[in-house]
Formats: sequence, structure tokens, C-alpha cells
Amino acid sequence: MSDGSASVSLSKPSFHFAAGLFSGLTSSILLQPADLLKTRVQQSRQTAALLPTIRTILASPHPIRGLWRGTLPSALRTGFGSALYFTSLNTLRTAVAASGPGYLLQGDNGDSQKPTNTNARTSSALPKLSHTANLITGAVARVSAGFVMMPVTVLKVRYESDYYAYRSLWSAATDIVRHEGFRGLFSGFGATAIRDAPYAGLYVVFYEQSKRNLATLLAPPASPSADAPRAPTSTATINFISGALAAGLATTLTNPFDVVKTRVQLMPHKYRNMMRATRLMLREDGVRSLFGGLGLRMGRKALSSALAWTVYEELIMWADKRWAEE
Repeated sequence: MSDGSASVSLSKPSFHFAAGLFSGLTSSILLQPADLLKTRVQQSRQTAALLPTIRTILASPHPIRGLWRGTLPSALRTGFGSALYFTSLNTLRTAVAASGPGYLLQGDNGDSQKPTNTNARTSSALPKLSHTANLITGAVARVSAGFVMMPVTVLKVRYESDYYAYRSLWSAATDIVRHEGFRGLFSGFGATAIRDAPYAGLYVVFYEQSKRNLATLLAPPASPSADAPRAPTSTATINFISGALAAGLATTLTNPFDVVKTRVQLMPHKYRNMMRATRLMLREDGVRSLFGGLGLRMGRKALSSALAWTVYEELIMWADKRWAEE
């Protein structure tokens, strides 16, 4: 038994990285058109309408290529960003679960994190922590991964925008370094961190709480009817619904930071930093500009987060079960 435990412990970090990479690549490639449209809508001083933006792309000589423009930097950013995020999140949560203060392992009301219905199955591959610990570990993991992947994020936003006529990622990178210096590859990191920290923290809190509620709500009754027994809801279904709900809530609360980040990354000479960008946007375009692309971002985030977390958790639970059997 000790050999098996050692094997699982040694294999987990690399498998969390691989599972995060696969889930991130899957969601980024499938949902790239929504990400590109969000960037185009947010880039305009006067918030662009979605339908005219779509018509413009579809009227181009290569509409399919146009909708998936920027897929490579997006896949690199989301794929490796997800791999780093899930790996660091698991490491942080495991460390807190192993040696953190006792109150971080319990619900904020002192209740156990496990569902109260004994027939409700857990759908989580991660340690059970309090809302406070979920908030902190989610924020730290996301900001750390975001800093490492920031140059790819800047390239992705510039490449998706129609402000620049970059023909390749290499030409985009050399142009940015030539005119803005190496610092240009980290444009908008402050706004990104301020967006990602609360988003990731709130997402993990909402996600874990939703999973617990759904696991209890959708669990078979303690004494099922002999005539029509109800099959338990699959963990993948619970994770997917929870991921979509959590992403929708967290996205709505943090969208202004995402719009500011996009403006700073596209026009750093004009907007310079987050505070200046916010003041200019409010003065020139009004409060409405801070919610540009909200519908697109919410839809994309709901689908991408639900897909990525479901694939990730299913892979981890499958691996844990297989290693335990071996």
C-alpha cells in the first residue's frame, strides 16, 4: 500500500500539468471565435456592436480563418496557462490541506465541506478547503500563471485586433520589442492581475459551493422507490453546470478590469496604465464602455471554464482511481 501511495504522490504534479494543458487546449481552440469577437468589440472607443463585427469578418475573403485568427497564441496562452494554473492550484491546496491551519480546512461556518446527503457523491478531485482558502489559493495560482504567460497574452490580443497588421507571431513580438522595449510584452499586467485575482478566487469559491449544492440536490433519495429508482447524476454533469454558473458570476463582477486590460494592451501609449485608462474611458465613452463585450466574455468563459474544469477533474479522478487500483 505504501508503494502505491508513493507512486500516486510522485505522479500527481506532472499529471495535473498534462490534464490542465489538454483541457486548456481543448477549450481555447473550440472557443477562439468568441474570444476574437470579444477583443474586437472591446477595442473600440465607442463600444462596437456584435452583429456588424461578425458581418465584417464573414464578408472578408477568408471568414473561417478570420474567426480563428490568433488561435496559436490563444492555444499557447490558455493551454500552458491552464497547465501552470491547475498545477500550482493543486500544489497550494494540497499544501494547505496537509499543513495549513485547521479553520482553512472547514467551511467558513464551521461545517464540513462534504455534502450532508449521504447518498451525494463528491465530484471534486481537489482537497476540501474553506471559502477563504479557496479565494486565496485561486487568486495566487491565477496571478502567478498569468505573469509567466503575459508576453503570450499581449501577442494574442494584438494579433486578434485589427489595429495591427501582424503577419506572424514573430513579427508581432519583434515589433513590440523594437518600439516599446521588453516591457511592452508585459503591457496591462497590472489590470490583468487585478482582473484575474478576484476572478479566479471568486470562481473557485462559487465552483466548489455549487458542486456541493448540486451534489446534494441531485443525489438519489435515501430510500428510492422500488418502481422507479433514480440513477445518480454523473460527476461530469455536476462539474460542467457548476463551472458554467461560477464563470458567469465571476465574469460579471470582473468585466471592467478585462476591458481596461484590453485597452492598455492595444494602445499602451495612450492609456499607459490601469488608472489612466479607466479615467479616459469614463470621460470619453462613459460607464457603458467598462462592460463592453460582457455577453461574449460571459458566454465564452462559461463554456470554456465548464469544459476545462470538467475535462481536468475527470482526468484527475480517473488517474487517481487507476493508481489506487494499481
